[in-house]
Amino acid sequence: MAQTLQDLTFDNSFTASLPADPSDLNRPRQVRDAAFSRVRPVQTHSPRLLAYSSEVLEMLGLDSAVVDRDEFVQVFSGNQTLDAMDPHAACYGGHQFGNWAGQLGDGRAITLGEVIAQGDRHMLQLKGAGPTPYSRSADGLAVLRSSVREFLCSEAMHHLGVPTTRALSLATTGDQVMRDMFYDGNAAYEPGAVVCRVAPSFIRFGSFEIFAARDDTSTLKALADHTISTHFPELGQPSPETYVRWLAEIARRTAEMIVHWQRVGFVHGVMNTDNMSIHGLTIDYGPYGWLEDYDPGWTPNTTDRQHKRYRFGAQPHIGQWNLTQLANAIYPLVGEVEPLQDALDSYGAAFNTKWIEMMVAKLGIPDFDAERDPQLVTSLLEILATIETDMTLFFRGLADVAVSDSVDEPLDEDLLAPLADAYYQPQQLVGDIRAATTTWLRDYRKRITESGRTDGDRRVSMNAVNPLYVLRNYLAQLAIDDAANGDAAMISELLDVLRSPYEQQPGKERFAQKRPDWARTRPGCSMLSCSS
Repeated sequence: MAQTLQDLTFDNSFTASLPADPSDLNRPRQVRDAAFSRVRPVQTHSPRLLAYSSEVLEMLGLDSAVVDRDEFVQVFSGNQTLDAMDPHAACYGGHQFGNWAGQLGDGRAITLGEVIAQGDRHMLQLKGAGPTPYSRSADGLAVLRSSVREFLCSEAMHHLGVPTTRALSLATTGDQVMRDMFYDGNAAYEPGAVVCRVAPSFIRFGSFEIFAARDDTSTLKALADHTISTHFPELGQPSPETYVRWLAEIARRTAEMIVHWQRVGFVHGVMNTDNMSIHGLTIDYGPYGWLEDYDPGWTPNTTDRQHKRYRFGAQPHIGQWNLTQLANAIYPLVGEVEPLQDALDSYGAAFNTKWIEMMVAKLGIPDFDAERDPQLVTSLLEILATIETDMTLFFRGLADVAVSDSVDEPLDEDLLAPLADAYYQPQQLVGDIRAATTTWLRDYRKRITESGRTDGDRRVSMNAVNPLYVLRNYLAQLAIDDAANGDAAMISELLDVLRSPYEQQPGKERFAQKRPDWARTRPGCSMLSCSS
């Protein structure tokens, strides 16, 4: 294990392989014929380390003692850079809410460099470290509330088994940052913060779109070739055929990622093409949310409130749409539509297969029946949407519904008892809704009984894919409130609980409770904006 940050091995292949912005002018501008601009983080007033991930520390080959040294907080707040680093901001574009937005780029993220540790490549990036040429009219900074949410969710998603970027550290800067949280003219100062996030790279769909839009085929090819050679070498040397295989692999990974989102009830909130990783990782934790009551039409993003483009139920479709934009971007490298279309079509096939496998696993069904099980799944999701039902608690409770160990046909009350905690308004579970629910439960019991699975085995398998602890928005907000008052204890406690999201944790029951009434409409607990 490395004892100091100086012991890290940097590679920096991105900046070594790709064309750089020839200007060092750090002001908002159009950057052309370049994949990145070299910049340096701004100095912070009095950085303080609030939290770090011991797992990411280990992944980077760093000894835990390194966080106790002042160098750690100075480097990962942006106050210092190591000689081996090559700080830069990437140029990319993207479709935002379905419309081409032109150049976007790393407006509030500065990549420090690429570390090689234990045979793997890890790009270290500071979010909220100051302005870049891509900041447009913004300051490139981030505030505490968004930084806490990104830090905790990055690690929570990893422990849930969802492909994601990671978070090494969270530090306050000692500076105040002006933000208009809901873009309503009520700007106010908030505590500044910086998150160090970690991924194999932060290359996005929009990284390729910008060069295609500018007819800059030279940089487009350079970026594609670097990406394949560095991150997808198993696909072969770059060529038109390899570009197609690469798109199919991105489609497969994206399908798998979104299936996991649907499994745990995660809503990204802003699935613009600049927020889609070519690694199939969840990236850019902005106005995300957890689907607490099962509502496929819900989005946490205030900007998306009217059209709900990025609502929970639309995420699979948006994945396909975004991949289509990537295919359009790399078309100049392939020159044929048909193979690219075939690669795109593989997304739908992969998603549909993985989605039904996932849902059947959530129900604890061991042997998939292509005729019966899709209808069983569809019927349940229709029922869940009829009244306010906590998705997480419903599936945990379903594992406790007696099936194979029960000889007599249970009463409706006994069937429903394990699910009681999942309903926000239990008085709504009456009439046709109650009848539909109990009918479904009896069909479910019959299906499990016929499969021969015991209740004990079923409970174990279901609890391995249906989490008990997720980062509910109100929990994150409580941690933010405490941190704003100088107490970071809840951040650490939440991080610890979320390390084991599938296991019962005695004494931590309050972290598994459904959203309280006070959180229904409170900012940060229900709707969020893209504001950092």
